[in-house]
Amino acid sequence: MSSSVPTPTAWLRGLKPDWIRDPKVWRTEVLAGLVVALALIPEAISFSVIAGVDPAIGLFASFTMAVTISVVGGRRAMISAATGAVALVIAPLNREHGFGYLVATVILAGVFQIVLGALGVARLMRFVPRSVMVGFVNALAILIFMAQVPEMHDVPWAVYPLIGAGLVLMVFFPKVTKVIPAPLVSIVVLTVITVAAGIAVPTVGDQGELPHALPVPGLPDVPFTADTLTTIAPYALAMALVGLMESLMTAKLVDDITDTRSNKTRESIGQGIANIVTGFFGGMGGCAMIGQTMINVKVSGARTRLSTFLAGSLLMVLCIVFGPIVSDIPMAALVAVMVMVSFATFDWHSIAPKTLKRMPAGEIAVMVVTVAVVVATSNLAIGVVIGSVTAMVIFARRVAHLADVTSVTDPAGNQVVYSVTGELFFASSNDLVTQFDYAGDPEKVVIDMSGTHVWDASSVAALDAIETKYAQRGKAVEIIGLNEHSARLHSKLSGELANNH
Repeated sequence: MSSSVPTPTAWLRGLKPDWIRDPKVWRTEVLAGLVVALALIPEAISFSVIAGVDPAIGLFASFTMAVTISVVGGRRAMISAATGAVALVIAPLNREHGFGYLVATVILAGVFQIVLGALGVARLMRFVPRSVMVGFVNALAILIFMAQVPEMHDVPWAVYPLIGAGLVLMVFFPKVTKVIPAPLVSIVVLTVITVAAGIAVPTVGDQGELPHALPVPGLPDVPFTADTLTTIAPYALAMALVGLMESLMTAKLVDDITDTRSNKTRESIGQGIANIVTGFFGGMGGCAMIGQTMINVKVSGARTRLSTFLAGSLLMVLCIVFGPIVSDIPMAALVAVMVMVSFATFDWHSIAPKTLKRMPAGEIAVMVVTVAVVVATSNLAIGVVIGSVTAMVIFARRVAHLADVTSVTDPAGNQVVYSVTGELFFASSNDLVTQFDYAGDPEKVVIDMSGTHVWDASSVAALDAIETKYAQRGKAVEIIGLNEHSARLHSKLSGELANNH
């Protein structure tokens, strides 16, 4: 799939109306959107608290992000809304400078995401190893579960049997029928029970007041000066990078679950457009939400843009039209849904004893590091970066030992041929210089490079150092067998690098 910037026509081409032609798809997408909308409400309110803004701001952001990304995004059925990662980035700015600066930051972050998307930042995803991806998924599952723990602490005793009942419903109801998503059934049943029996437990309404009207577009209330730009730019860049990292990782995860490919460049640019729209509507911005995406794709079986669009649209309908009813939903019902999502998200196969016995120690280490960093920082982006760097270091150490040198001396004793095999780069080339017998070799030395590849300047410098050491003893060196890339790099840099010892 092309990674070039999509044309305006290409943006709309993704709106393939499968749901219009297939009632079964239509039903699945609508019900999935409803479940996600219900799950978004307490999450958006919680993230508003983290960012230090009114609950309505988070709900508005979830509405505009989901609706906009359903049209311009590159990954169908993925849910984008207000997220904790973005809230953590912009919370200090909101505290120090006020809400106007927060909105301006969201808009600028969107611009950065469009630029980064157009520059091909999505291509960096190819450098994320599978072990990091597995660690990312497992850490995500742990974070989703940990986020529910406060809702189970210091609460009325009735919360626990309600959570248990919700989990039982979601496990066994699909065995009866899959026409209606089990999470939706669980939410409805538990709400009816608590309201009918008058059970006093925490509800959605306790999280914060729901909005009574749609958001109105406007400009951020900030002075349009260079000082404002320098103030918000660092936060905007951080938000753009964190948002893209989470969104691209989530898109890759959905690709794997659905066995389909998505346009990551379009997704990157789409995230930017969605944040710009959200900023102009006074929202706190956001990115892909992995928990809600798992509800939509893995639990509810959604596959099209309709579910994403309806998740945002129904969110506002539920808040504005059915606010009193939604406020009565017990938090226990939504906690049960998210606990089920965390168990479904975790890659249990990755920690099975049988798997761990077969897996290389380095791969296990990378997975553990990724999980540990994500859980410790509550930041998926930091975990992915550190996990990827760890994987690269382990790979470099492994490959560094693969370069080998063997020698064969001519029977006449006037020539020696050294064969170099393996990959030559900064790590492996450091020891190359020590593997030659400069004093004992005959006057002619041939270095056969047909079994290796020269990757960088460090390797060329090592070869120069070898030639210099032989030259100091009056011996000639001939390098043969370089492949096209290696020969081009060698001819370009040989003799130009300093410190040849």
